[in-house]
Amino acid sequence: MGGRLARALRNFNLENRVHRQVGQQKPSVAPRHPGTGACLERQWRDHPEVNEVHNKNEELLTFLKNVYVDSKDYSSKNVPINETSKQLQEYRFPKVTLNHDPAGITQVPKGKLSIVEVLAVINNHKLHPEVWTAEKIAEDYSLELKDVKGLLEYFKPFEMKILPPKQKNKELISTR
Repeated sequence: MGGRLARALRNFNLENRVHRQVGQQKPSVAPRHPGTGACLERQWRDHPEVNEVHNKNEELLTFLKNVYVDSKDYSSKNVPINETSKQLQEYRFPKVTLNHDPAGITQVPKGKLSIVEVLAVINNHKLHPEVWTAEKIAEDYSLELKDVKGLLEYFKPFEMKILPPKQKNKELISTR
């Protein structure tokens, strides 16, 4: 309710107020201080290149008149495409899926793993490291060996570290 009332008051007689504002005279420039007149004259006399900005330069105008820009739209049909530069992404079907996969992943690019596959690979390697070696995983999932070794070495979501509780009766080492 308050918004409607505020909007009604804000828009009341809007057109009349706009016409009145537009019809007013523009404000004149504030007068300069009397002490700056001599300083400005001296500046213009010492640096005449400042006023050259406002003058018409015929040489530059002739250069501008001689410039001609021709724009052509090249259609993509005329441009040859190298087959080697156009690489198609190869896909594979996921090896491990969930029964109720919310993402609904049906294809995985070669050289990549889905999250479910990553967790399955790490779990298999942890349970049976002699069977699921880095080489076998790289071959089965179309991955590079260095990536698989890095994955098995640094990505450890199932590792839990239990820190012992702090001992209250520790002796402090003094530097005497």
